[in-house]
Amino acid sequence: MYGESREREEFPAGNNPSAQQQQQQQQQQQQQINGGNPMASTAALGLEALHSLCREVYPEQLNPLTVTAVVKFWLGGPDPLDYISMYENPGNPELGVPPHWHYVSFGLSDLHGDSRLHPRTGPGQLSGFGFELTFRLLRERGEKTPPTWPANVMQQLAKYVFTSNNMLMPGDFVSWHSPLDNSSNGGPGGNRPSRINQILMGQDPQFPEIAHTPHGDVSFVQIVGVTSEELQAAQHWNGLGVVNLLKAARGCGPWLLTDMRRTQSIMEEDPTVAEKVQSGIAREGSNLSGVSAKCWWVQMGDKSTQKYREQRQESDEEDDGELEPEEEIDIKPNIKSERLSPCEQDVKMSVEQDSNGLKTLMGLHLTFNLEAGTLLPLAIKGRVMHGRHFTFKSILSHAAVTLVPPSVTGTFATKEKPYAVQDPWLQVLLPDELTERMAQEFQVLNAPEQLQLPKTFTWPEYKLAITIVND
Repeated sequence: MYGESREREEFPAGNNPSAQQQQQQQQQQQQQINGGNPMASTAALGLEALHSLCREVYPEQLNPLTVTAVVKFWLGGPDPLDYISMYENPGNPELGVPPHWHYVSFGLSDLHGDSRLHPRTGPGQLSGFGFELTFRLLRERGEKTPPTWPANVMQQLAKYVFTSNNMLMPGDFVSWHSPLDNSSNGGPGGNRPSRINQILMGQDPQFPEIAHTPHGDVSFVQIVGVTSEELQAAQHWNGLGVVNLLKAARGCGPWLLTDMRRTQSIMEEDPTVAEKVQSGIAREGSNLSGVSAKCWWVQMGDKSTQKYREQRQESDEEDDGELEPEEEIDIKPNIKSERLSPCEQDVKMSVEQDSNGLKTLMGLHLTFNLEAGTLLPLAIKGRVMHGRHFTFKSILSHAAVTLVPPSVTGTFATKEKPYAVQDPWLQVLLPDELTERMAQEFQVLNAPEQLQLPKTFTWPEYKLAITIVND
């Protein structure tokens, strides 16, 4: 069922440290060292292979400024990336690429080959997670040293990868929701917050698509800072399509530079880009097959939807439960554990259960936070109406909710039993006539600032309700 396209994950940046906190963290947990090969030895063959690639690109910068965690992740330190090297890139005037800073991570792939952090692999297999992160930041005029805030962004993304075991690939996106440099003025001399507050992933243009190391293969996935409008275009259409449009735009260019001073999205800069995006959505739908989200569900029975909603709000205020260990990461703040899906709680539900553990719900009430709810039009018009599934993977628990059209095969939800649960996975089969009604009713979610929350959509004949609540 998931062979059609890989699941894209998104998550909020949340409590990024302030500039002062970043400085303190850098002083306490990181040190800047000279030496482009800070830990090169015969044992660190993966690290040496990556440094050799960097030396090919930067033969005159054998000792780049490198940020390293004092206590390595495999020794209990907080930062997964062993090193982040920062190179001075002159750009390429012929291609219209300006001078910039080029950041390269070391640690998502296997650097040492001794199982201290990654399972041992060899040639032809993935080394560790199979990729490293890069980032290209436009160099400010007169800037002598590279800013270190991109290292914080890279470490947070690495924490997500290590925590979720999800790889990042070109075309993926990250919902960040704050200026990447965590500033309020968009950089030195700015007078308003930067609009570069989201992330798309691209392919680094100066490294090979696949680098072969003694411990396996490594690709280089580049972080690209984008606007909220560009992220939304990637969600509703596809990430690679938007990345290709960014390559042709003045603000990013063919090497996908991040310019924190960029004030216009590529759609605002060139109206024909917006037409290309809309044409792509209408022609192809969305290739986004799923997102991480705050969502939960209950069996709809004798109690009214209104009473259910009031009960959930009361529990929100009463319970300050601790997070599960895997949820305790910087990029997922303020999550309360009482919002677990009932399929993981000791809740008695009126369900039918077969010998394989498959449960059938007689009725269903789904609840999404506002950010997830605004993706419902995408899920319906961009996916289900094109004969594709869409999954909301809960960041509150291990539960997942997948919306499926009747044309998708291999589902355990059927026309006769449209709401089916197996372990933590809920499938919701939506008939065509209901999907068309949802597409119309969900149009109000395209203007979330005008919504009065909570907002509930009900379809009594289908015994289905969906509520959108504040984050």
